[in-house]
Amino acid sequence: MKLRSLGLALFLTTASPALLPATAPTAQAQQKQNITLEDIWQKGTFAAKSVPGFNWMKDGRFYSSLSQGSLVQHDVTTGQPVQTLVSGQDLTLPGQPQPLPVDGYSFNADETNILFSTDTEPIYRRSSKSYFYVYDRASKQLTPLSKTAGKQLYATFSPDGKRVAFVRDNNLFVTDLATRQETAVTTDGALNKIINGGTDWVYEEEFSFAQGFQWSPDSRYVAYYTFDESQVPEYNMQEWGPLYPNDYRYKYPKAGEKNSIVSISAYDVAAGKSTRMDVGPETDQYIPRILWTQTPELLSIQRLNRLQNKLEILHANARTGQSRVVLTDTDKAYVDITDDVRYLKGGREFLFTSEQDGYRHLYLYNMNGKLVRQLTKGSWEITEINGFDEQNGQVYFTSTEASPLQRHLYRVDLKGRRKVRLSEAGAGTDVVNLSPDTRYFLNYHSEAGVPTVVSLRSGQNGKLVKVLEDNARLREKLSQYNLATPEFFTFKTSEGVELNGQMLRPTNFDATKKYPVLMHVYGGPGSQTNADSWGGSNYLWHQLLTQNGYLVVIVDGRGTGARGSDFKKSTYANLGKLETIDQGEGAQYLATLPYVDKSRIGIWGWSFGGYMTTLALTKNADLFKMGIAVAPVTNWRYYDTVYTERFLKTPQQNPQGYDDNSPVQFADQLKGKLLLVHGTGDDNVHFQNSVAFVDAMVKANKDFQTLYYPNRNHGIYGGNTRLHLYRQMTNFVLQNL
Repeated sequence: MKLRSLGLALFLTTASPALLPATAPTAQAQQKQNITLEDIWQKGTFAAKSVPGFNWMKDGRFYSSLSQGSLVQHDVTTGQPVQTLVSGQDLTLPGQPQPLPVDGYSFNADETNILFSTDTEPIYRRSSKSYFYVYDRASKQLTPLSKTAGKQLYATFSPDGKRVAFVRDNNLFVTDLATRQETAVTTDGALNKIINGGTDWVYEEEFSFAQGFQWSPDSRYVAYYTFDESQVPEYNMQEWGPLYPNDYRYKYPKAGEKNSIVSISAYDVAAGKSTRMDVGPETDQYIPRILWTQTPELLSIQRLNRLQNKLEILHANARTGQSRVVLTDTDKAYVDITDDVRYLKGGREFLFTSEQDGYRHLYLYNMNGKLVRQLTKGSWEITEINGFDEQNGQVYFTSTEASPLQRHLYRVDLKGRRKVRLSEAGAGTDVVNLSPDTRYFLNYHSEAGVPTVVSLRSGQNGKLVKVLEDNARLREKLSQYNLATPEFFTFKTSEGVELNGQMLRPTNFDATKKYPVLMHVYGGPGSQTNADSWGGSNYLWHQLLTQNGYLVVIVDGRGTGARGSDFKKSTYANLGKLETIDQGEGAQYLATLPYVDKSRIGIWGWSFGGYMTTLALTKNADLFKMGIAVAPVTNWRYYDTVYTERFLKTPQQNPQGYDDNSPVQFADQLKGKLLLVHGTGDDNVHFQNSVAFVDAMVKANKDFQTLYYPNRNHGIYGGNTRLHLYRQMTNFVLQNL
């Protein structure tokens, strides 16, 4: 194995001097404090500040936010409040002694009416239900959106502000604000059978949206989804607590099983009728996006085959339902779904991103799907379309052009000739919130080991207008603690593949000593764990481990993102194989370093990272002394259709792809110490995964430790849960590595 020395491959994260903590004298450095678990999970000692509740207003000069029960308008250039739009007392219902405890809001287009939500109750990752109220700013009247009992979901103003559409009990409704008449668009909604205007579990989780309806730009139509999930198998979870536990049943399509049959309709508000859109005769398919074009009555529908290697954009007539395919994007592996389609005013062109040249880039098409031109090119990827300046024909996007480890904002014109970087020169990661008129953007900039700085910048040239939050107090707090500097490195595997890594070393590091290593992995397709950005709570926990004499290392192997389509899709149809090899290569590389104790290398991960950990301890058992697997998939047959089949095909088509890298199949190879953690209320990666692996290890007569959290979901949080979990994880590392 020909590897470069870590010392030669390292480069420190660079940051502007103003953002870096001051260097303390040596005498003071010896007195620095150590991080505790309570600091991270209980006291909020290192909680970074942001700009809370930021919502752009229509002219881009102001933003609004909720403050102590009131809705306040702020000047975007100063961050200072300029007026109270709605006082807390204005949100008091007749006969009630106290104002409504509102928790969210949205304006209509001209900002004369406001929808307030209260008593919001989360459902899954992106869905929630609330009681909604309409507030008229002129009359200061506050009225319930609906007179019917029951919470509402996804309440949304029509563009003309005259109506509100919402979902209740799996049916779609429209309320006329002038007459307060509520019209049921659908009536056949039923739990675990028919969903109108929302999405089923797997669409919400894997296609990343829950609201299943959209108003047309002229407010004439509401396009909406209908899910017939009556044939989708149910999953049953027990909710612990009462004398006899409750059963919670919901529709969850596991790999190879039946999906919902999905249809799209357009409701004509004036005519009071719905028309079904023609999405083709095939029902075993996906409709991952709908979007109104700039042409009246023309709806854009994205259609994806079940194997997810063929995406088609259809244009459908909302009045007749007739449709035609205007663009097809195919891939030998799979096509990712994004929100990058933009229809331009004038109704003649649209923007679309594709990986057709090996990297995700921006393309301009006419409305017949004919390519006008490719707007961006290069060995880098667009990660997000941030906005579009219609007047000047400028597209704003975030990309990896500077480095796969970084993200920065750029702008390009529709000729593809004038690409400008708007982020400041230097390293780090920029997360951008662009104003609707593109005059300004909020920039959330961070670097490895450096907390986020929130600034307001010009959308024309990226120049700084004002720093809104610099987290100076947090940086000062961090300077008082023993914190390792994140170090990036690269190495080549025995197959000649160059991989990116990151290391934390104790502040009192001595190159003549031997140190144990804990590797951290996620590793799922398109993911990235090794990044030049503030790392949050896991980063702080890793710092705690360095204080206890450990090296902490991250290696992003094949299958991860930001390095092009071939690198990402190399794991297709054999999920887990190359990823496990690369984590093993990382351990072998670390073992060659003179200051690493090769007999004391461990690994941990959550979700896909938990899956990687269980594979590392079985298929690479000789390389790892211990591992912690949190909420792992242990058999892809147990996971959902959309995610699993995208990367593995169906179990019927590719049984070996499922079985050859299932930890359940290799339990008899386990050698190191294992802590297996799961929440019994995990609706995403079911507790069933850990049960199956435990059963396999018992049959193989293997020793292990388990830790389960009653009723906790995939995130395993609530109350002191995280503190408890990380205390057990810390103790397991200290005792076994």
